[in-house]
Amino acid sequence: MTLEMLWERADPSQVLRDRFGFTDAAAAEDWVVRTLERWWGVRVDACERIVMSDHNALAWISTAGGRMLLKWSIAPEGFERLAFAADLTAWLGERGLPVSAPVPTLDGRVQLEHDGVSMGLQHVIDGTLLDVRDVAQVHAAGATLARIHDALRDSPDRARAVGVRPPPTPLRQQIAGWLDGTPAHVPDRARVALRRLLAAAPSDELPVQIVHGDYRAANVLCADPDVVAVIDFEDLRLDHRIVELARSAVLLGTLFHDWGPVPAAVHRQLLDGYRSVSALTTDELAWWGVLVLWYTMLFVPPGDDPTGWGAAAGALAG
Repeated sequence: MTLEMLWERADPSQVLRDRFGFTDAAAAEDWVVRTLERWWGVRVDACERIVMSDHNALAWISTAGGRMLLKWSIAPEGFERLAFAADLTAWLGERGLPVSAPVPTLDGRVQLEHDGVSMGLQHVIDGTLLDVRDVAQVHAAGATLARIHDALRDSPDRARAVGVRPPPTPLRQQIAGWLDGTPAHVPDRARVALRRLLAAAPSDELPVQIVHGDYRAANVLCADPDVVAVIDFEDLRLDHRIVELARSAVLLGTLFHDWGPVPAAVHRQLLDGYRSVSALTTDELAWWGVLVLWYTMLFVPPGDDPTGWGAAAGALAG
């Protein structure tokens, strides 16, 4: 079995011991095996690897019924959100959406809390991470996001979502407040363009609904031109669907260690895919350019900019 860190530059063996409380990899593997057999009735053939990130961990497991993935967290402040995400993902799966639906425990729970740990089990879905160079995959990703948004708009759990994360502040207030404190390293041309676009934007009283919260290449699995699974709903929130669509367009190519911008053509391909399934209102479309530029500017780093966020913001500013 291998131990890895998802994005942190830390010794995984030390993290496993100091953060998760296991003496070594063998102890962690033994816990995974016992946990699956006790709560899910699943006999593990082998625990292939464990990947850790912050206070969360994932274990890839081989079983007689195929490969599975156990995800667990030791951060209790996030347990309510994880339980909601599991319930919502199961609900989407029941409606035929391409999600990695949780496997219920023997007593029917889709997210288990026990002994200071929140955990869920999924089947591993065969697929590759979304490739933003593939026009068909990007279009399919936009269409899939639209279908997910359409379903989430009708979710009966809106009140529960408010308890997990409060609704957003008005868009104009968010962007104007950020502009007032814009760091000096953000290109002046982009700053001027964003103020101009914001002044011309229509009303920001747009519908608010549950959204995925982190829709990008790292969370979209594809097989040829099709999206086979959208994963990781743990960042779900209440927001405007055009906000998620614009943010996703800007961050679509981001993985675990690669946070560079994608070409403007990719933004348009995702938007076109979305609109092939769900129409956007005139006001929503008017906010598209504002939001795409704003989110690009948010990722311009101070100092070195090896992936070119500043250039991307300047190009969008015209």
